[in-house]
Formats: sequence, C-alpha cells, structure tokens
Amino acid sequence: MEAAIVALSRELTKLRTGRASPGMLDHIIVETGGVKMPLNHLAVVSVLDSKTLSINPYDPNTLKELESAIVSSPLGLNPRVDGQRLIAAIPALTKEHIQAMCKVVAKTSEDVKQSIRRSRQKALDMMKKAGSSLPKDQMKRLEKEVDELTKKYVKSADDVCKAKEKEINEG
Repeated sequence: MEAAIVALSRELTKLRTGRASPGMLDHIIVETGGVKMPLNHLAVVSVLDSKTLSINPYDPNTLKELESAIVSSPLGLNPRVDGQRLIAAIPALTKEHIQAMCKVVAKTSEDVKQSIRRSRQKALDMMKKAGSSLPKDQMKRLEKEVDELTKKYVKSADDVCKAKEKEINEG
C-alpha cells in the first residue's frame, strides 16, 4: 500500500502544471550517439523560478539532442539555448489542458486505489490461509486492522490527488 502511494506521487510529478518542477522532464527519453537514455541521466534539471526550468547537460555536445527531445515531448515546451544550458519557460495552461490533466489525475488515483484494494485482498487471503492456527477474535482484530490501513491509504491517495488537482487549477 505504501509503494502504491509512492508510485502515485512519482507519477503525478511527471504531469505538467503551470508551475515548474524538475520531475516534469524525468520521463523524456533522449537519443544520443545511437543510445536512448532518460534525460535525467544526461543533464541536471533545476528550477530557476516558478515558471522556468534550467537544463544543464553533463556533456555540452548533447545540447541539441536534449533540445529536440524536449520539443518533441507532449509537454509543449520550447527550450532556448543559453550558453551551455537550456532554459525552458513553462507556458500557461489552457482550459482544455487543465481538464485533461485533471482527468489523468483522477484515472491515476483510481488505479492506485484499486492497487491498494488488491493489497487488502491479498492480506485477507493470507490471513484465511493461516486462519486455522489463529483464534477467531485475533482474526477479527487483524481484519479490522487491514481495513483501517486500507482506509488510511485510500484517503492518503485522495489527498495527494486533490493537492495535485488544486496545483493544476491554480496554474
């Protein structure tokens, strides 16, 4: 259940909001020298201000490849070359983009909740297998604990998603 929340947080950092975040570029794959690598293996991404990212390549020769990979990504960013680095301004979100992002957040949230519920079911199945060796009152207590944990993690997933939706809507 904890892993599901961590995965949700990691997934939501990839979504573009109106605010700059280094995690936005983590999923971009750059082809350099015939090898495909994640952008974060080729450059350091940092936030200059709330609307601007700085991409500093480890090897200045990969600047053009980094630029073309960012431009071709679905984020809609157009970085400009600034000496040995790229500067990417985060454009304001359109209403359609905001609605699409909120739908992605809702779907991701639902997927994580299903994962949490599957974990609950696995735990209950394991308890049933071991049930013959445990007293009934202890089984009931364990089932109640699993249900409480499930509720806690589902609420945590909801909170993370509500915060992301608020961040997207505020742009």
